[in-house]
Amino acid sequence: MHPGAETAGLTLLRAAEAMPRSSAAAVRAVLAGIGSYLPETLVTNDDLSRTVETSDAWIRERTGIRQRYLAKPHETCAFMATRAAEAALRDAGASASDVDAVILATATPDQAFPATAVRVQAALGVRGFGFDLSAACSGFVYAVSMADALIKSGQARAVLVIGSEVYSRILNWQDRGTCVLFGDGAGAVLLRASDGSGADAGRGVLSTHLHSDGALGDILYVDGAVGQPDHPGHLIMNGKEVFRHAVTRMSETVDEALAANGLDRTAIDWLVPHQANMRIVDAIGKRLNLDDKKVVVTLDRHANTSAASIPLALSVAHAEGRLHQGQLVLLAALGGGLTWGSALIRL
Repeated sequence: MHPGAETAGLTLLRAAEAMPRSSAAAVRAVLAGIGSYLPETLVTNDDLSRTVETSDAWIRERTGIRQRYLAKPHETCAFMATRAAEAALRDAGASASDVDAVILATATPDQAFPATAVRVQAALGVRGFGFDLSAACSGFVYAVSMADALIKSGQARAVLVIGSEVYSRILNWQDRGTCVLFGDGAGAVLLRASDGSGADAGRGVLSTHLHSDGALGDILYVDGAVGQPDHPGHLIMNGKEVFRHAVTRMSETVDEALAANGLDRTAIDWLVPHQANMRIVDAIGKRLNLDDKKVVVTLDRHANTSAASIPLALSVAHAEGRLHQGQLVLLAALGGGLTWGSALIRL
């Protein structure tokens, strides 16, 4: 056996041996820490209007976005993910030695391989294992689901779940219909195993719900990849179709999560949707009959950061003191694929 594989195997064995002796169903993944990183360069709509045929009024009216952050050359996917993960560990009062796995949701990895997650793992000094997950804007919800499964199965006791994106490197900066919509950044959470007793009673990931429909893959995609060197590698989007499916699918998966837990919409303390477009967020809120004050919105300051948008929104809400233990938080997203899903968490 390769020495690295032996080390990983021993890490998993120790994690399994350390799991509470209560039934597996009692083990939950508790959200222990939240962190984020935004690039150094802030770009307002007015800044963009100097190089793109657009205006602040045009962007705000159609999207609700007023600014975004764009990465400098040194601010790679791994760099930003590492900084966000470090912040989540500090928030949790944890260290790299406590972490068994790193799951990085991204559509903009630094390399085809190795996975950007293992670059983050090395930078942090985490043992165990790491891998990337590609589900576009739904990536963070998918990654939460994978981390929850790892913890409930006993394969890990603590998992860093990260969304990190550098969409600025796959945009066509002459296409004002897409380039004004996106930004760069990273957000992370630490999920930690709990037996659900004491102060953790009732807390944790209650359920996750994942979906995809490959037949709709051509309404939002990147035209290029390692196997297509003759393509430009730019993001392509059919905005009307994405809007229609986003409102419908995200609303459905919110209700799906509530129904799975015997709850109704009034139980939601915070809805944290993927931050794509204010019109989408408003339409979902109206469809679900949710008070606007219960919806976390950060797209005005970050734009669409794909897999990073939900953890960045969580980080803002946390920093502003809006998140409290015992609250019910519902995450929902839709992205290219099409992929969509939800995660219901009791803080």
